[in-house]
Amino acid sequence: MSKTLYWTVLISLLISPAWFTTAAAQPNGGPPEVVKVEPPGWWAAHSINPVRLLIRGRHLEGVKVEAPPGLEVGLTRVNSRGTYLFVDLMISDSASPGPHPLRLRSAAGSATAPFEILAPLPSQGRFSGFDSNDVIYLLMPDRFSNGDPSNDEPAASPGLLDRSKGRYYHGGDLRGVIARLPYLVDLGVTAIWMNPIYDNVNHLNQIETYDGQAITDYHGYGAVDFYAVDEHLGTLDELRELVDRAHALGIKVIQDQVANHTGPYHPWVEDSPTPTWYNGTKQEHPNNNWQIWTLADPYSPERVRRPTLDGWFLNILPDLNQADEEVTRYIVQNTLWWIGVSGIDGIRQDTLPYVPRWFWAAWREAIARQYPDFSVVGEMWDGNAALVSFFQGGQARHDGVDSRIEALFDFPLYYPLRHAFLGRGPLRDAVKTLALDRLYVDPAKLLTFVGLHDVSRFMSEEGADFQASKLAHSMILTARGIPVIYYGDEIGLQGGTDPDNRRDFPGGWAEDPRNAFDFSGRTDEQNRLHHDLREVLHLRRELAPLRQGDMVNLLVEEQQYVFARRTADQTVVVAFNNETTAARVSFQAGATRWPEGTRLADRLGVISGARVEQGKIQLVLPGRSVSILVARDSQ
Repeated sequence: MSKTLYWTVLISLLISPAWFTTAAAQPNGGPPEVVKVEPPGWWAAHSINPVRLLIRGRHLEGVKVEAPPGLEVGLTRVNSRGTYLFVDLMISDSASPGPHPLRLRSAAGSATAPFEILAPLPSQGRFSGFDSNDVIYLLMPDRFSNGDPSNDEPAASPGLLDRSKGRYYHGGDLRGVIARLPYLVDLGVTAIWMNPIYDNVNHLNQIETYDGQAITDYHGYGAVDFYAVDEHLGTLDELRELVDRAHALGIKVIQDQVANHTGPYHPWVEDSPTPTWYNGTKQEHPNNNWQIWTLADPYSPERVRRPTLDGWFLNILPDLNQADEEVTRYIVQNTLWWIGVSGIDGIRQDTLPYVPRWFWAAWREAIARQYPDFSVVGEMWDGNAALVSFFQGGQARHDGVDSRIEALFDFPLYYPLRHAFLGRGPLRDAVKTLALDRLYVDPAKLLTFVGLHDVSRFMSEEGADFQASKLAHSMILTARGIPVIYYGDEIGLQGGTDPDNRRDFPGGWAEDPRNAFDFSGRTDEQNRLHHDLREVLHLRRELAPLRQGDMVNLLVEEQQYVFARRTADQTVVVAFNNETTAARVSFQAGATRWPEGTRLADRLGVISGARVEQGKIQLVLPGRSVSILVARDSQ
């Protein structure tokens, strides 16, 4: 049996490992207490039934679980400390939505475990997935817009807000994102990806410090509760409202999830549900050595790969052990819960390679079984296309596993693209990277980008200016793939390394001196860049070949690049000149499928008078320019 099939089967089995005893077999030290039930609700007629509840509390040994009509309790088991109770709950297809609390009884007393049967969201317009027809806008909720000042300093976590400090909360929230949806529609993006909204610790993080200073986990990657929205960002109802309003405006929503690790303050760190919940303990654990290449190396033995898979991220973030059947089931159910309660369309999965590939296969299969149109993109950070391509799903690799993770970030293209438009290298190097598309199962599902939240802002790099940013973004908006725009890059926002690259969007706060969401609040250069990128974004939406067409190189020189995007009934030609001076170029027109004499129009208005003559197209490209050419009769 392959590892994929083995673990797919394993997570559905009701087996009895050695770490627990049946709940009725142990004496009880006191009345049972319930602190948390995960998941807090589930659906009737779901692809996962029974659902496995993880109940955290005290004195759970020896309890008997009683369920109301519509629910049937299956195998029940408790850990040796009596702090975690696993309960398999079968939900009748006819069970009505609403509260269905469980009763936990022991000789010492009883307690209520709240549970709800959820009403399913209508599937129409939800769970839609994303593809090359989309343009994704990455935003950090805490740094984008403050729509609800009342949650800036929640009572549960005072003293964590300080906009003068890069690693503190700044006050942005889900309500602020809702308020800016019209701006995003006008810009022309079709999807938003938000950094994690999990609940994070309610005090300063004294474990993951920078320059000796404690920080906050404003970024969302230090989860202490995988079933709650951070109170600084809003509520689950507001998340659902955001998704619904975005969908009504034609914008999809992608959630950032983390299956590799938890935050260092998660309750599991001090009291784990099972002895093997994490790979190691806080006192003794492996450190991640970042040797991703060993995971793709057919000659690396298991012991060589283990530190990369089992090591604690930064030697700080506790590494979840997917080989523990309970962990695997927990993550799968948590993912499906977030999708089902919110109506999101896709997931960006953090730190993809540090989790075993057989787990991704089982996880992705569970998603597809319930939400067949849903999409996933994994973070695989490396500039080597041969290595990155190994992690794209769609075929089994040398390990016999097809991860089924269809989309990845195109870090291999990111580096030469940035270098070229920052004046550090030839544009031809980016084209050479595109030539490695033969390594991927589907290069059209790669996410291309100029900036992300983990790298310095393009406009803070040496050699950057507004025209360079326009050219770089125009490349990802016209070449193959699914483009991502990092919030603020459309106005040339600056920022160095983390956290400076996560500056607040100007105007997202009422007290800001200017509002860059509006024309009047931007400088002339910012307005020019915003206008130019908006123009290309809208052309991408209008011209199907820029989204769906195959890609053919027409001319590749040191700093000039001309390519065609073609569908069955239309061709678009995109021409770049990355030199500071004008360049005259000539290339064969055959691949454009434009007949002799076809007159061309530059939809960006840069060049004029171009046509097909004697089977060729000749262009004079102004210095540092991009043109988007169509046949005049196809406009």
